Amino acid sequence: MKLLAFETATEACSVALYLDGEIIERHEVAPRLHAEYALPWAEALLADAGIKRSQLDTIAISRGPGAFTGVRLAIALAQGIALALDRPVVAVSTLQVIAAALPPPLRRQGRDGDGLRGLEEDPGAPTPQSIVKQQRILAAIDARMGEVYVGAFERRGDELVGLSPEIVCAPQAVTLPDDLGGWNAMGTGFSALEGALAAHLGDQLSSIDASVLPHAGDLARLAAAAYARGEAIAPERIEPAYLRNNVALTLEEQRALRASR
Repeated sequence: MKLLAFETATEACSVALYLDGEIIERHEVAPRLHAEYALPWAEALLADAGIKRSQLDTIAISRGPGAFTGVRLAIALAQGIALALDRPVVAVSTLQVIAAALPPPLRRQGRDGDGLRGLEEDPGAPTPQSIVKQQRILAAIDARMGEVYVGAFERRGDELVGLSPEIVCAPQAVTLPDDLGGWNAMGTGFSALEGALAAHLGDQLSSIDASVLPHAGDLARLAAAAYARGEAIAPERIEPAYLRNNVALTLEEQRALRASR
């Protein structure tokens, strides 16, 4: 199958092309430049691979949580392309994309130039299923205003399963689905607010990587599996996952929220 994926929900801008299991990705930390980069990158990936838009089976995006403008941009891009092609879309949680990040040993670099790379599993490396310590993952994104977006996941075979509803809250309010420990922490939420979330969870975390940002390559892998399970939807049915009830607080409301933390 052929899939085009847009990941623009955080400060990282990322686009990937999935071609029957092979992934070509462009990724760059580029705050406020997503609208300028995303579509040209997509066109460049298609041209490089010799693929026409009409050959795509589906478009994938991460639906949030994340930056309001970034989430809306990905939805607009997916809807525009998918409606023009009469194709379905696959929308995946941004927190799940972070949780699905392949560790460095599982990535094999292909052609690399200006952030463009080919990604595939290295047959000589351990598989995700063999890395036991990475089976239970807590993904977190800095939500600003004294809060974090959090989602708990578990790898079960080839699937990444959500263990509880994704939430936005103060770090001190986060609770894990159980108290057995052994959670692998990933995402910028663990460096936000001077590491408050990591300090709060303490020994329940077996590892922390606060540098992880969502990659369109990981989104593409998740979306391809979801498409195979029949989970693609019509473009007009995409629902953003903001988690906050009010995504555009006034300055006065923002100050009040910070003061309450």
